[in-house]
Amino acid sequence: MKVGFYSGSFDPFTNGHLHIVKASCQIFDKVIVGIGINSNKSKNYNIEQMKLAIEETLTNENITNAEVIAYQELTVEIAEKYHANFLIRGLRNDTDYAFEENLAQINEEISGLDTIYFRSGVLGFISSSMVMELIHYGKDVSRYLPEPVFKLISWNRV
Repeated sequence: MKVGFYSGSFDPFTNGHLHIVKASCQIFDKVIVGIGINSNKSKNYNIEQMKLAIEETLTNENITNAEVIAYQELTVEIAEKYHANFLIRGLRNDTDYAFEENLAQINEEISGLDTIYFRSGVLGFISSSMVMELIHYGKDVSRYLPEPVFKLISWNRV
């Protein structure tokens, strides 16, 4: 069984992230979407609520070969626990590539796991940070987020 591990902060999970999950699920038998918990980084949203919103998104998209988890270990360690064959990363531009390739080399050195890159799709110019900035200024971000994630964000802003 080919298992891919797609990790990120997903704070919030965007349509670009969804695009990568969809593409990954066409290639892998199973995709683990791992919400990484970085103790040095504050989260804008409750991780369990975001996990549920991502799960609802996957259900709405009829994606049956993906699972969402939250973790607080090294990505390669949790990927190995889930028997991942590859790490999955998204790319928006050449700046992402430079950062991701460095990370991929470190991960491969530590674990032997190779990294597969996917383009973020037509909305690849949008990052979670940019979405948060737009939300801060009261802009409509519904185009950039799956509906369950947008509902979570809207509910938390009330």
